[in-house]
This record gives sequence, C-alpha cells and structure tokens, in this order.
Amino acid sequence: MNQYALILAGGSGTRFWPLSRDHRPKQLLNIIGEDTLLRQAIDRLDGLVPRQNIFILTNHLQEAEVRRQAPDIPADNIVSEPVRRDTAPAIALGIGLIKAADPHGVMLVIPSDQLIQDREAFRTLMQAAMDTAAQEKALVTVGIKPTWPCPSYGYIERGEETPCASPAHSCREVLRFKEKPDTETAASYLAQGNFCWNAGMFVWSIPAVCEQLDKHCPELASFVEHIAEAPDPHHILQEEFPSLTPISIDFALMEHADRVLNFEATFDWDDVGSWISVADYLESHNRNKTNTDITVQDASGNIGFSQGGVNHVALLGVDNLIVVETADAILIANRDKADDIKKIVNQLPDELR
Repeated sequence: MNQYALILAGGSGTRFWPLSRDHRPKQLLNIIGEDTLLRQAIDRLDGLVPRQNIFILTNHLQEAEVRRQAPDIPADNIVSEPVRRDTAPAIALGIGLIKAADPHGVMLVIPSDQLIQDREAFRTLMQAAMDTAAQEKALVTVGIKPTWPCPSYGYIERGEETPCASPAHSCREVLRFKEKPDTETAASYLAQGNFCWNAGMFVWSIPAVCEQLDKHCPELASFVEHIAEAPDPHHILQEEFPSLTPISIDFALMEHADRVLNFEATFDWDDVGSWISVADYLESHNRNKTNTDITVQDASGNIGFSQGGVNHVALLGVDNLIVVETADAILIANRDKADDIKKIVNQLPDELR
C-alpha cells in the first residue's frame, strides 16, 4: 500500500492582519515556534508519507512562497488553483493527481494551518486511519474531542464502535455531520458525549473515494478522471477547474457518502483561529501576553506582538487590547473584536492587504 498526502495551503488569513497578507496568510507565518505552520505540516508527515508522495495545493498569490518554504517537495507536486472553488474542487484536484500516480493508493487530506505539536501521536493515529481506509470500503475522518461548546466549528456525530486496523484507537461509524451550531446547540452536543469537532482531516483509498464521487458528485468525478488521464493535467486544470461548482467537501460528499468512519484524535490540536489563540503560546508579563520585551503599568489582559520580536512595547493604563506591529502597519484592537479584524482589512488600501 502506497501512502500519499494532500496538504491544502490556499486559505486566506485576514484575522492575523497586519502580519498576514493575501500573499502571506496564516499557514505561511511562523507565529508559533520557529517554523511556519505549513513547514510543520510537511515535517509532521515524516515516517508516514515520503516527500515524493506529498502534494500541496495553493493559489497564484501564495505559490512562490509555498515553493520557497517547501524545497523538498517535488516541483510538480505543488499545484496552484487558477481560482478559489472551496474544498471539494480542491480535494478533487488532489485525488486526480494522486490517482494518476497510483490508482490504488491511500491518501490523507490535511489543512496546512493547524497547530499539532505531538508528531508521534499524530503519525500513529494517521497510520491507523490509513490502514483502516485500505481495508474498509469507507471514507475516514479524524475528529477532535471538543473542550467547549464552540459555535465556529462543524461537528461530527459518532455512532457505534467498529473494528479497525488499530485496536488501540477508537473508530466509530459516523451518523451525521452537523454544520456550525449556535452555542446552546453546541453545548447539547457536548452533553451527549458522542460528538467531535470536524477538523477537516480525511483519509481514503483512491478506489473508495472515486466510487463515492461517481455516485454522489458526478461533476467532480468527471474532473478527477480528466486530471488522472490527461497527458497535461495543467491544461485540464486551467480549462475545467474555474467552472466547477464552489462547494465544501462536507456538503458535496461527506454528508452523502454511503459509509463514513471517524477516529477521535489522540494528539493535541489548535486551529489557531485568531490572535486570542496565539496568545496561549506567548510569554506572560504581568498579566499580559507578548513575543517581545514589554513595559507595563496599570495594564492587563493585553496581547502584544512585534514582527521579529524586536521592538519594545510599552502599555500604560490600557486593558484587553491587541497590539500588533509590523514594518508597515500597526493594529490596535479590543480583544473582543479579534474575530472582526477581517472586516477592517476589507477597508484597507490594496498594498496593505
């Protein structure tokens, strides 16, 4: 069984402005640790998927930086989408490319912008998921045990336990996918105890996923075949990809698939969705969080971030602010507005986006 990986690296990161820009979103930043989130995602696959079997999907704005950060990935394995079409067309493109290389392979799909620090636990669980996908006629998901009733994530309802390739891990039948709920509904999911967060990580064999695409997503199934069979996949990409229906993989396929299994992650996980999340990994200074030297007086609950950690920050008589400084811009926002930073980005001059 040959194992492959598809890393999705084309997302935007407007919540991290001014550090993030259209050409340099969250996954291409080293906000946490020495390496960028993309580089961490690649290195996390060591011992699981060989470099020549890793494919990265990005877009034209970010392609140059992705290639710079991933020199160990074959050049032809880094592919730029001509337009954004959501996750279903993007993943279908990856399926087609991998099918061309190995029509019987097993592939995993992972985002490039999540923080997972326990690499060994990640590899162990993903190997169990890939072994199960190779044995079972099913699509496999990896979910995260919820720690609070988050309304920003989709949820997966887990059913009966089913035998899998690794007795050490819990594998269950998926009953249904639930879109982002309100907080009250999310709290009821946690109380029931059989729901997990949908982390956008999938595992399947090429024959299994192609069979399900044929049945439930004929448009994408046709595109996969054209990519897999084309002497020049790039030509098919430019011709057909822009006309594909923009839709998520959950809506297009996972909610309709004949059989879906779920592994609950045994590793740490953080989607690092805003500056509030980043603060958890910064140093504490007198009830403030920062990545740089700081002087405070009558100030608490603030987040200070200086690009490169080089400039000194002084805070006087202010609470619960986000202060982010880069070479060409400064953000000052209330912590309560962390999720709204993307709104002000839309009002900025083009050169600052």
